[in-house]
This record gives sequence, C-alpha cells and structure tokens, in this order.
Amino acid sequence: MEELIKHVDQINRQLSRYGVKFGIYKNGEFHERLFPFDPLPRIIENEAFSAMERGLQQRVLALNLFLKDIYGKKHIIADGVVPEEFVFISSGYLPACEGIKPSKGIYSHISGIDLVQGKDGNWYILEDNLRIPSGASYPLIARELCRRCSPDTFRKNAILDNRNYGDMLRSVMNYVNRGGINVVFTPGRFNAAYFEHSYLAEITGSVLAEASDMTVENEVLYYGTGRERRRVGTIYRRVSDEYLDPVVFEADSLIGIPNIMSAYRAGNIALMNAPGNGVADDKGIYYFVPKMIQYYLREEPILRNAPTYLPFYEEDRNYTLAHLDTLVIKDVAEAGGYGVIFGRDLSKEQLESLKQTIIAQPRRFITQEVIDFLDLPMLEGNERVMRKADLRAYVLAGENVSVWPSGLTRFSRNPDSFVVNSSQGGGFKDTWILTR
Repeated sequence: MEELIKHVDQINRQLSRYGVKFGIYKNGEFHERLFPFDPLPRIIENEAFSAMERGLQQRVLALNLFLKDIYGKKHIIADGVVPEEFVFISSGYLPACEGIKPSKGIYSHISGIDLVQGKDGNWYILEDNLRIPSGASYPLIARELCRRCSPDTFRKNAILDNRNYGDMLRSVMNYVNRGGINVVFTPGRFNAAYFEHSYLAEITGSVLAEASDMTVENEVLYYGTGRERRRVGTIYRRVSDEYLDPVVFEADSLIGIPNIMSAYRAGNIALMNAPGNGVADDKGIYYFVPKMIQYYLREEPILRNAPTYLPFYEEDRNYTLAHLDTLVIKDVAEAGGYGVIFGRDLSKEQLESLKQTIIAQPRRFITQEVIDFLDLPMLEGNERVMRKADLRAYVLAGENVSVWPSGLTRFSRNPDSFVVNSSQGGGFKDTWILTR
C-alpha cells in the first residue's frame, strides 16, 4: 500500500490523461474536473462481503418484481402494501410503460445501491439507483493504473480481481439481446459521464453510438445507414427517460431516438435499464422496499434501510415536525447530493419555514435519522485524515443476479460534511474485497 501512496500523483495524472473526469453542467455552463483519487483503499473482509452480497441480491430481486408488478397487475397496490396514490404521483412512474414486458422480464439490469457502514458495524442502504447508475468505470480504471504502478501490491495482498465487470455486463447484454448488436447509447461528449460510456463500450465490445447514428424502421432499431446498417438487439442507454424518445416523452429532445419506444413495446429491442424504473428508486418508495422483500419473497430483509419517516403519513409527519432539528431531510425530486438538509444546521427561522413546507407538500420529502457512519482514512497532502465515506455496490441482473466484487467508495473532502457525492466535491478510492 505504501507503494500506491508513493505513486498517487502519477496515478492522478494518468487518470486526467485518460479523461477520467467528472463533468458538471450547471447554470447553463459545462465544467469538467478531475475526480480525485485517494490511494488508501477501503478493505472489506470476504465474510462481510458475502453477507452484503446476499442482501443486495435479495433487494434487487424484489425491486425487479415490484417493477414488473407496477407496470402489470399491481397486486402490491391491491393488497394495500404500497398506497396507489403514492406510486402514481411519483415523477418516476411512466404511463407509457404500462403493459410493456421487457426481455426476460428484467427491468433493472444494472443497479447501483448506495450503502454506509455504521459505527455499530451494520451496513445500511441509503439509496437505490435503478435508472442510469454511474461510476463503475472509476474503480476499474483506477485499479488498472494502480496495478501498473505497483504490481507487487496486488500479488502480495489477497484481493478479489475486479476486472470481470466488462464480462459481467456483456453477459447481461447478451442474455436479454433481441437479435442484433450491442450498443452503448450516449448523449454525447458533454455528458457528465462520457468517459464511462466510451470505456464500458470498449470493455464489453459494444458499439458506442449517439442518437444520430440510429434509426427506427418498422419497429426495429438500426445502427448506421445503407449497406452498413446493422440491427440493434440490446441498447445500454445512458440517456434519461425524459429525453429517450421525442415522440413519446420530451418533444424537444435532440439526444433521443424517435420511435425507440415503439420498438421496445414491440419486443424488438432490449433497453438497459428499462424506462420507468424511476418509480422504484423514488426516495419515497425506498421506505417500502423492506415491505416488498417480505411481500414478494416471503423473506426478512438481510440489509437494513436507514430509519426513515414519510411525512405523507400523519404519524411520521408528526414525528418529523417534532424532531426536525435532529433529522436529515431529503427532497425526493433531487439527486447527486442536492436537496439534502441536516436539521441541526438550520436556524429556528429556517426550521419553521421548512416545517410549513413539509406540511404543505408532505409527499415531497422523506426524513431519516442521522447514521453516524464510519470515517475512512484518506491522504490530505502528506497527512492521513479521516473522512466520511459511502459505498456504491453494483448488482447485475441477467440469467442470475450477481454482485460485482468491487465498488465505488466515495468520500467527502470536507471534514464537517456527510455528503460524499462527486457533484459536491467528493473524491473516490478503490474497494478491496479480500479473498479470505
């Protein structure tokens, strides 16, 4: 590990050279910056990972069953487990996806599940990302550069190899393929995760394509034109739902493919991840995931949610209003670390104003107890300091539900912050899963 510390500047220079950057488009301007890498890895014992793995597989299986149910017969609503109005007013619910049966019945092919480890030793789920979870490329390329700088580090330590992500992803793409080539669909160079799009296309042997490269004809999607035209069987799309098809969703979208939804509805294309998944990773729906596991699988959840309250319910609303100064308040419409408020940081006037907003718009928020999660060591200059860190685990659902033996550990660079998102100035480090 000391060898990695010696080479950290070199590794970060290579990350920059390879274009491993994080782009932020804000206030009409695009800014690109290096996603800072810290050489001190997060280390997870094999036994602990195995327990986490079982919990993640269980959770993603239940979430896929929920999506199948919600866009199908809606038994979970009829049985009163999840309120009807709670689903249908979610911004992630898409009526255009009603009745569509995706290839092999899989909705969330790549799930990014965010966890933190409490100081009590337990892992807690903070968030499910089932739309377009990003970030797997960062630990992949970082591990490769670390291996080049210090091959002995990886020979001397019993670490599970993480280079199989491309094989895992390609296996899922092939499993759901409707007949044709595999494509990674990118909105283009100015997307925040463009590096990842191109990198994942390379390691899966897929074509990297933009909307202008593809057309739908007779409910079939093609890549290219004329004699060079090829049918597309699976499209790993990195374009948000609302921009995916200007005929069905946002009419002004210039990055979508007209009529791709007709090809999808006809069963001629596999879309990864399925449009409409946002109804399952809505921050409000998160509250019900443990109930989903019990309902669909008849099992108790292996992994815990953070203690969560829904102001939508009167009892939870009353608790929230009485304890607002000790809770974390999350706006369900926000992402990337935005819309997260710690009640302890607010003045009396701000607390009162927020209370009134919650009373007026209870569906807009969830509130959670603050989990005092573990700090991990990181380098700040030549000094080791402790900072809050989370873990994004990647769960791939194809013929089987598998957890990638690695993950993206993000950390806060602010000693007083619990927010670790890259869009909020955080950094990242490798995650070592030990073989024994």
